Amino acid sequence: MVVDAKEVEMINTLVFETLGNPEKEREFKLKSLKRWGFDLIFGKINGEETYFTVEVDEKKAGDKFSKDGNDYEVIEVLQELPKNTELYAHIEMEMGKAYIVCQLRDEDGKNTEVLRVPAATLLLAFLKKNKLANTIKAIKNVGISLELSMQNGVGGKPLSYEELPNVARRFIRSARKVEKETGFGRLAFAYYGETKDGEPRYLFRWLLPTIALFELDIAKKIDQTLGILKIAE
Repeated sequence: MVVDAKEVEMINTLVFETLGNPEKEREFKLKSLKRWGFDLIFGKINGEETYFTVEVDEKKAGDKFSKDGNDYEVIEVLQELPKNTELYAHIEMEMGKAYIVCQLRDEDGKNTEVLRVPAATLLLAFLKKNKLANTIKAIKNVGISLELSMQNGVGGKPLSYEELPNVARRFIRSARKVEKETGFGRLAFAYYGETKDGEPRYLFRWLLPTIALFELDIAKKIDQTLGILKIAE
């Protein structure tokens, strides 16, 4: 039977899927909010007591300011979450653009929104702050899920799984461990061998839940996984 190049490409592009819906919401600690560059404030908006966020170290107790037509007063810069509350963040889509929305949730299930910013902007700043260069280079778009992709070298005939060298297998194993932790993912990986200089030739596309990358430990594991293929070089 004659097998054409397209069929070889389709057969040997390896696909690993952790099925289910991408995680939209995740619980975070107050330290995560600070890692993203924000302080949690107890204060007043237009005279009513509530919670909101400001950039880290931007405001102190007693400060008053106006923003977007609202008047703010800082009563306290919080160092821990209010009693009987938890901090949740989720991704919302609006006209094709992803936003990360953070809410305080009390024991009665009441949500108080404290942050709403473009997810791509905050994620990029977060990755830069933590020097996760592999992820910065690979990230292509951001929605409820995000796409990481990279091509290195010229393509050709992808190798079957049995033909893969250790570096490619380590990348796959590491990626699947990440997906097990995030609960969702789809990796499409074509490995074409090495150049005469010993550099790997490959093409991959990797989908992961966006909200998971705001968890520093997970973001580091993703960056280390991408580093197996030396994508930052």
